[in-house]
Amino acid sequence: MRWKALFEDIEAQLAAADQALDDAEVADRVRQEQGAVTLADRFRGQLGFILRVGTSGGGSFDGELTHVGSEWLVLSTQPGEVMVPFTAVRLVEGLSRNVLGEASRVQKGLGLGSALRTLARDRAAVTVHIVESATRIEGIIDRVGKDFLEIAAVLPGEARRTTSVSAVYAVPFSGLAAVSSR
Repeated sequence: MRWKALFEDIEAQLAAADQALDDAEVADRVRQEQGAVTLADRFRGQLGFILRVGTSGGGSFDGELTHVGSEWLVLSTQPGEVMVPFTAVRLVEGLSRNVLGEASRVQKGLGLGSALRTLARDRAAVTVHIVESATRIEGIIDRVGKDFLEIAAVLPGEARRTTSVSAVYAVPFSGLAAVSSR
C-alpha cells in the first residue's frame, strides 16, 4: 500500500515538473514573438480605435486611427486629419491588446515620402508641426524629396500663388512632428 502511494507521488511530481517545463517554454515563445512585433504591427491592430498620440513637437493629437503606413499613421481628428511619422511618436494612449502583423507589399511601400507626395499632388492646405518646438508652418507642400519636403507658407484659406507666399521652408523628415490637414 505504501509503495502505491510513493509511486503516485513520484508520478505527480514528474507531471508537475513536465507542466512547469511546458509553461516555461510557452512563456519563452510568447516573449520571442512579442520581441518581433514592430510599432507598425501594433498600430495596424488598432485601426478604428480612438488613440491619443503625443509627439516630439510637444503636441498631442486625439482621434480615430484610420490609416497606417510603413513609417506613419493617420488620426481622424475633430478639425481634420493628422499624419504622424513613427519617429515623432513619443507616447500613445488607448491601445488595445490587438496586433496585426506583416503588412502587404503595397503597405510596406507607403513610406513617409509617398504620403507627403499625395498631399503635395492634391495641393492640400496643411499645417506642418516641427519637432522639439512649437513652430507650425501653414501652407501648401510644394515638393517632396527623398528625405525632406518644401512647404510654401500661405495664410489659411489663401490659394498658393506667388503673391500669397510669405516664405518657402525646407523641412527634413526628421524634423516633422506631424502634418495636419485643415
